[in-house]
Amino acid sequence: MLIADFWRGFRQLWRDSLGQVSLAVTSLFWGAGTTLRFIILAWAATALDMDLERGTQLTALVAVGLAIGSVIAAKWVPLEHAVKVLPLGIVMGLVVMSMVLVHSLWLAVVLLILIGTLAGSFVIPMNALLQHRGHKLMGSGHSIAVQNCNENLSILLMLGAYSLMVKAELTDHAIVLIVGFFIALAMAVLTKIHGHDQD
Repeated sequence: MLIADFWRGFRQLWRDSLGQVSLAVTSLFWGAGTTLRFIILAWAATALDMDLERGTQLTALVAVGLAIGSVIAAKWVPLEHAVKVLPLGIVMGLVVMSMVLVHSLWLAVVLLILIGTLAGSFVIPMNALLQHRGHKLMGSGHSIAVQNCNENLSILLMLGAYSLMVKAELTDHAIVLIVGFFIALAMAVLTKIHGHDQD
């Protein structure tokens, strides 16, 4: 019974246009965000010659950017225009790719805060949209369960992909480029399909 209810809610959200895009974006965000923490640590060691402790401090800068992006989104992005922020995800992917050009600490600080700001600016409206659609379609409890399942699955898949790239002995720069390109491409596809869903 529980599994049947969950599966019904799962299908409802993925079949709903706004539910689909918001679920896809939030899942991508959690998968990419978790993977980026590991990528930043490896990148900081090779590009900036930082040890693990200092590299970990760098990852906190993304969280600072997320807070900034959250404030921006809350102030300037109404729920009825949430899908208009999708192109910011494309920009975020391109900015992630530009990490390979950075060898200065101060430039790295600016870049990581920018990545977090862009992420916060698009994921907060998408999360609000997902909660709204989930509540409307099936109630908050069911939608949160579906959201958590998809986000955890995304984390597992992206960490698995990262592990395979490390095992294949790809360079840190190659991994940064691949992950950044994937984010930009995924967000470009979502923008193309859903960019006018709220027109």
